[in-house]
Amino acid sequence: MNDSEFHALADAIYEHIEARIDESGEDIECETVGGVMNLTFENGVQFVINRQEPLHQIWLATRENGHHFALEGDKWIDNRQGHELLSWISLQAKRQGDVELPL
Repeated sequence: MNDSEFHALADAIYEHIEARIDESGEDIECETVGGVMNLTFENGVQFVINRQEPLHQIWLATRENGHHFALEGDKWIDNRQGHELLSWISLQAKRQGDVELPL
């Protein structure tokens, strides 16, 4: 994958997350600036999602841990624990943010 392909794929994931947040009706503030997406939940918990261009990875930082996701086939997979990005964000939104966020 080249840098242009990586940016297009990362943009698509960001757009997907933002669209699902809008559709969810949950009180989650979503702000993206310079390739960094910040999600702030009503209870004050924050997630930071950012792209690591040199590694072609998407990183997720939550209150509990940080995860590095690389594209495997058509899914972004955590390189340490094998979690899939969207399902992991949904699970952590429930655990940490106390909201249902189907992604």
